[in-house]
This record gives sequence, C-alpha cells and structure tokens, in this order.
Amino acid sequence: MDRTAEFEAERPRLVAIAARVLVDQAEAEDVVQRAWLRLSASDADIASLPAWLTTVTTRLCLDRLRARTPVPVEDVGEAGTAPDPADEVALADSVGAALVVVLDRLTPAERVAFVLHDSFDIEFATIAGVLDTTPASARKLASRARAKVSDPAPDARPATWEVVDAFMAAARHGDFYRLIQLLAPDADVTADRAAVVAGTPEAIRGGRQVAEFFNGSAHSALPVHVGDRPGAAWFHRGEAKVVFDFTVVDGVVRGITFRADPATLAQVSRRDGASPRT
Repeated sequence: MDRTAEFEAERPRLVAIAARVLVDQAEAEDVVQRAWLRLSASDADIASLPAWLTTVTTRLCLDRLRARTPVPVEDVGEAGTAPDPADEVALADSVGAALVVVLDRLTPAERVAFVLHDSFDIEFATIAGVLDTTPASARKLASRARAKVSDPAPDARPATWEVVDAFMAAARHGDFYRLIQLLAPDADVTADRAAVVAGTPEAIRGGRQVAEFFNGSAHSALPVHVGDRPGAAWFHRGEAKVVFDFTVVDGVVRGITFRADPATLAQVSRRDGASPRT
C-alpha cells in the first residue's frame, strides 16, 4: 500500500483523535491535513506509519492547545511506577456534555494524556513519546486529568454562562460535534406565541435534532442577560427581537425556549460573555 492510500485509511481515526483532543471538528480536520502535508514532504523511512501519524497529529493538536492556553504548564515530577488502580477505570465515553468545558481547564499535556489513553487506549509509552516525557509521567498526567474530570471541584464546574456561550459559539461555527457534546440527549426547544409569530419553530424534540437546527446558525445572536439568567438574543437594528432562554443542568443544555413577548424582551441586557451574576 502506498503512503497516500495508507494515510487515507488512517484519516478517520486521526480525525477522531484530533476532534476529541481539540473538541472542534473543523480544527481537527485541518490538523490532520497538516499531518498529511508533513508526510508528503518527508522521504524518511517510517517503520510504522500509523504510529508516526498518531504522533504527528497529536503534537499538532498539542501546539494548538498551548496556543489557546498561555499559562505555564505544570511540570510532572517522576512518580512511582506502581500501577495506579484509577488507570483501569474506563472513561472512553466521558468526553461529553459538561466535559467540553472541563477539558478546557486541563493543561494541554493532561488533556492529551487523558484523551489518548482513556478514549483511544494508547499505551503510556507512546503518549510519553508524544509529550517528550516518561511513561510514568504520562501516566500521572492522565490520572490527574481523570480525577479532575470524574470529580471536579465545585468551583471548577462549568458556570451556566460558560455552557451557553460554548453552545452559541459551536452553533455559529457549525461545530456539530461540540453541539452534541453540550446537549442532553432529550433536550428540546420550545417557543412562546410571539416567537412563533416571529418565525421560530414551535418545538424541536431531541438533542440531535436541536443540534441539527442550530448547526451553522445564530450568527446574529449576542450574549445577554435575561433578568439574572445568561442567555442569547437575536438582535435587529440594535434591538433584541427573540431571546434564547437556556435551561442548563449539571453543565448540560436541557432546553432552550425562544421568547419574544414584550415582558421578557424588557428584561434583556447585553453582556460581554463572562457573567458574574451566575
């Protein structure tokens, strides 16, 4: 099999890894394409192309994460090499819902170690090569990330405004994967009579259906407060016309109500994204 064909066979797996690490489908596809450019420009003798591609793709993801997170990455001291029982806990399906926000609070190295090991069962020896560290340190990174993900401190849980803004950003950027992560499976959309008259759907049932509706939309929506609640609103000529009133429980969007009645619109005020009132 030539390199092009072998790369194309690996592409879905590489995109899956990058999407899970970056929580951004478009960015994941770009990273994988850059991995292909590096491969096509290389004439090195590669013993295992899948392993080489995994390493290159993940390092490109790591560069993206570090660019997003301009904070010092805490060094991991050498730990004992005794197996950590927590490493046996299967969390392959844990990247979802509130975890989209929690992942952003992990250091880039913790995030990579956690995702590669717990979601893709990649050995710590390989992860250590990606992170330029030792297998023991890679194991410690994954274990520490797992602890943060499994039982985040109360002050580390995503605030409602964070979930709302993450959802609206995913909608604007057409990031269907992230929308699914932020929606409860049984999430729904409802609307008051005034919003239906303004052109919104009366009801949408199910998280996937809600994600499909919002995917690539809401470009004119801006972050607002609806009274004391964080939400979003569609504006026209500087005036809020339809409010997106979110119900968020445990970091998951469980419902969105379109509201356009005058009493609700009178409660709307613009916010800058971060909301100290939530």
